Amino acid sequence: MSMRWIQALYDPGFPLPEDPSFFKKTLKDISHFGVSSQVYYLLKEQGKLNQTPVYFQERLKEKYDEALYLNLFIKSELGKILNRFEKLEVEAIPLKGVIFAEKYFGHIGARGTSDIDLLIRPDQLEKVIECIISLGFTVKEEQIPSHFHCSLSKKLPGSQIPLTVELHWDLLKVNSSSLNINEFWEKATPMQPYRYIKEFSDDHTFYMICLHGWRHNMDSLKYFLDIIQMIYLLKDRLDYEILLSDARNHKTLKRMVRTLTIVYEENPYLQDVRKLPVRRLSLWEYNAFKESSQKSLKNYLDFFDYQFFSYDTVKHNLREIVSWLKFINIYHSKKVK
Repeated sequence: MSMRWIQALYDPGFPLPEDPSFFKKTLKDISHFGVSSQVYYLLKEQGKLNQTPVYFQERLKEKYDEALYLNLFIKSELGKILNRFEKLEVEAIPLKGVIFAEKYFGHIGARGTSDIDLLIRPDQLEKVIECIISLGFTVKEEQIPSHFHCSLSKKLPGSQIPLTVELHWDLLKVNSSSLNINEFWEKATPMQPYRYIKEFSDDHTFYMICLHGWRHNMDSLKYFLDIIQMIYLLKDRLDYEILLSDARNHKTLKRMVRTLTIVYEENPYLQDVRKLPVRRLSLWEYNAFKESSQKSLKNYLDFFDYQFFSYDTVKHNLREIVSWLKFINIYHSKKVK
C-alpha cells in the first residue's frame, strides 16, 4: 500500500478513494503508527471527513479526543516547568510536542504527543535536573556519555504510563557530525511571554524535524506527516539551498538528503509544492515497517545503508561502526549472563 492517500489530507482537488477496503486498510495503518489526530484534523480542515465511512470517522474522533485531553494536560505540565525555568533564568527551547502542534498544525489536538522534549544549555544540565526533580520527576535512566539527552519521569494518577521529560543538550550524538548547537541558539527567539524560553526559527525547526525522522529511519507515518506539514505550511519560505548548505557544513548532508529523498519518493506531488533540488538512491520501503514478515533483502540493505552510510565523512562512518560493534558485544554479554 502506498502513501498517496496522504495527498488528500492537503490537496482540496485530490479525491479520497471510493473503495471501502481502502478505509479499513488505511485505518489499520493510521492506528498502527499513532497518527489518528493528524489525519482527523487534516481531513476536517479539508472538508473531507464526511466523505469517509462513519466507523472511520468515529474511530479517528475517539483517538483525537484522547490526544487532545492528554495534550492539554501536557501543556499544563510544560507551563509549570517553563515558568520555573524563567524564574531561575534557565534557557530552554521546547522541541516538537504541543508547541509544535499549535504552531505548525494549527491546533493543540492536531498532533498527539506523550512527553515533553526540551533543549537546554549543557552547562545548565545539573541545575535543570534539580529543577525538574523539584516538580515531582525522578531520573529515569543513567546518562550515556556519547548520547545527547537524558530523561526524567513522573507517575500520573490513574495511569500506568508516566509523563516523561527528555532533556537534550544537542541534536545528534557526540562526534557524529560537525553541527554546532550554538548556531541554533543564536538564531532562536524569545517565546512569548518569556525571556529565557526560546523557539527555533522555521528553518531550524525543519532541520531538527528531518534529523529526528532520520534518527528513526522514517519508520512511522508521524515523521512523514511532520515534514510534509511543514513543507505545505512554509512553501517558498523553506529554502532548500540554505538548508543543504548548512547540512554540508555540519556534515549531516547525507542524513538530510536521505530523509527528504524518502519523503519525496513516497509523496511525489510534493515537487509541485516545494521542489527538492537533490536526491539519492533510496531502498526504503513503506511495507517493511508495517509487517516485519514482509522484509526482504532490499530492506536489510536499506538498514545497512542507514546505519553505516548516512555519514558525510569516513571518520564518522568508522565511529558508527565501532559504536555498533560495542553495542552488539554488550548485548551478547548481557544475554549470556
